[in-house]
Amino acid sequence: MKAFSNLIKALDQTNKTTEKVVALANYFKTAGDQDKLWALALFTHRRPKRNVNASLLKQWVTEWAGIPAWLFQESYQVVGDMAETISLLLPPNHNHESSKNHSLTFYIEELIRIGALDNIEKESELKTLYSSLSRHESFVFTKLMTGGWRLGVSQNLVSRAISEVYAIDKAIIAHKLMGDWRPQDITFNELIIEELAGDQLAKPYPFYLAHPISSQAVFSLPEPSEWQAEWKWDGIRGQIINRDGQISIWSRGEELITDKFPELMQVSEQLPSGTVIDGEILPFKDGIPLPFASLQTRIGRKNLTKKILEEAPVIFVAYDVLEIESQDIRHKPLAFRQQRLAEIVALTKTKSDAISLSEPVDFNDWEALRQLREKSRAYKTEGFMLKKKSSAYEVGRKKGHWWKWKIDPLTIDGVMIYAQKGHGRRAGLYSDFTFAVWDGDQLVPFAKAYSGLTDVELKQVDAFVKKNIKEKFGPVRTVEPSLVFEIAFEGINESKRHKSGIALRFPRISRWRKDKPISEANSLQELQELLKQYG
Repeated sequence: MKAFSNLIKALDQTNKTTEKVVALANYFKTAGDQDKLWALALFTHRRPKRNVNASLLKQWVTEWAGIPAWLFQESYQVVGDMAETISLLLPPNHNHESSKNHSLTFYIEELIRIGALDNIEKESELKTLYSSLSRHESFVFTKLMTGGWRLGVSQNLVSRAISEVYAIDKAIIAHKLMGDWRPQDITFNELIIEELAGDQLAKPYPFYLAHPISSQAVFSLPEPSEWQAEWKWDGIRGQIINRDGQISIWSRGEELITDKFPELMQVSEQLPSGTVIDGEILPFKDGIPLPFASLQTRIGRKNLTKKILEEAPVIFVAYDVLEIESQDIRHKPLAFRQQRLAEIVALTKTKSDAISLSEPVDFNDWEALRQLREKSRAYKTEGFMLKKKSSAYEVGRKKGHWWKWKIDPLTIDGVMIYAQKGHGRRAGLYSDFTFAVWDGDQLVPFAKAYSGLTDVELKQVDAFVKKNIKEKFGPVRTVEPSLVFEIAFEGINESKRHKSGIALRFPRISRWRKDKPISEANSLQELQELLKQYG
């Protein structure tokens, strides 16, 4: 545990990529195989199931520390991180040197074991485990129970570190780390060292992701004839895999979603064996895309009813082909892959309408494409994807060959009415806000946002909130309505769960409207007009 705790500390103390890679590499050189496997699981979002209720944990720590409940809550509001708060409040341990003898695997297996105990036994076991840990180890141990770390450690960095230690190509490592594996069911050697075997048939490839590009930068790109433009759809990025008749569908978030889309299972069976295609799962009905929210009714359900399937049917818009006849062709130029993809989709479409090719958009110059981009919302798209025809299919997010040229967001001016303190770096600052629009002479909340302000602006707004608090509801503060902010968002939908009757997609603060009094903020009627136009 001490070695893993030191790794977390080293990662947390630097923003430099090279230093993080060195820290990771050093850990994977020296740790035991099972600890390395669990570290990989934690860094790739495969944390063990939470077996300790967070509310009970707070209650127990409060009792162990001998403090009132309100002091724990106030401490948490100041610190902004549950695990750090607990590590600071726990009484000092003088026996933590014993943790040298216990591995990361030991503590994880203990957490798994106590999941079957009753609450009295859990409290006793946890108190004993904490007594063997230093303050920072207690922080790491609590994180194992309650959530991940914000360390700026991507799967790409982990792949790079392992690649350096074991002299295996980084792309191969990234591929090995994908898919549905658990540390309890595989060894480190099987996962990383051995060749991909038959039981790896369902593994997807790491997704190639595009960087955003501005209109000004687009006009600086090389010759337009070297580029392919495709509409950017608002769905779920996914891969369909057919290997030896075994079908699997994966989301970009490495979630196996095969059972969520039975209509795509049928079309997948028509693909030639040894084929992997990349594309977008798009809600689609009567010839037009549906709002993204309709997809969420599919993802969030364990059982798909006939009604859900009828209300939110989907298609797969194919972008790329990554594997043909069991051969990885990601290194081939995009133009070659597109030709082969078109052949595959044409063959499949004779048997199903659930798959469609993402057709390139014809254009001669960037200005013509810009004008067409202005019509994106009419086509229910978010703009364009720009891909260099000579590009390979890379791993992760790399600049240069793939760009996303999105349309400008929609905006609405709202009044800040509620505020809540943030977490982590923003602990102690009011940084999470709720905004409202006018409905007659009443302010109706319509969106929450916590990003978009500069550090200087955030401190100014925090100072305003602290001077203008009207009421307190737990961590939420009602604030005197005085400040107006422009809220940007990507989409708008009707919602029965929200008081305004409207839900925004990806709301964030685009600017502080210091030039506007609250009387000039937008109205609910104006939001409803946007809903009619773009919903």
